[in-house]
Amino acid sequence: MAKGWSMTEDPNAWPLANRLGLPDTIAYLRDTYPAPEWRQHHNFGELAAFWLQVHASLREQGGQLQQIMQAFREGVLDAPTFQQAFVPRFNHFLQHLEGHHGIEDSLYFPKFRALDPRMERGFDVLESDHELIHSALIGALDGARDLVAALPRGAASVQDASNRYADATDRLMALLARHLADEEDLVIPAMLEHGERSVG
Repeated sequence: MAKGWSMTEDPNAWPLANRLGLPDTIAYLRDTYPAPEWRQHHNFGELAAFWLQVHASLREQGGQLQQIMQAFREGVLDAPTFQQAFVPRFNHFLQHLEGHHGIEDSLYFPKFRALDPRMERGFDVLESDHELIHSALIGALDGARDLVAALPRGAASVQDASNRYADATDRLMALLARHLADEEDLVIPAMLEHGERSVG
């Protein structure tokens, strides 16, 4: 739990890559609705459950990509098997993540902002996160394309490309993990406070 953020401080002063969590002035409902008690609250319904399910799925998909990459780099998977396993999963992860963020930015975040003026700063932070995550995702996509293109060219080319992709995707997954946790600290308590119908 992050503390000590001045109410007058620009939210952009807490960039995603350096955050250890949102400050209490932003996640101001977090202590009222602690995560272990979310599912027992009478306002926890289908939308909150779905939101957490989507986040869990993104975490799982990202972890699978990292595991496939590790298996390939360790020689457990040969190049054709790696490509067959990696490419469709990467494309699905990309589409899932971009689609989820697009719906949030266009539909849900404006509704949350309207519930309470104090929420605006938090959703400014989350939207800024989305821009950074998108840039990191493009970097990982470029790395993935370079890696697949290098597969027929031999071990040296593959090693260089796999190192670049691994660096890019490790950064992406670290940013995403922090963002998903911070988003949950805002979104789920807000649903419990105001009810799902207010944003559903």
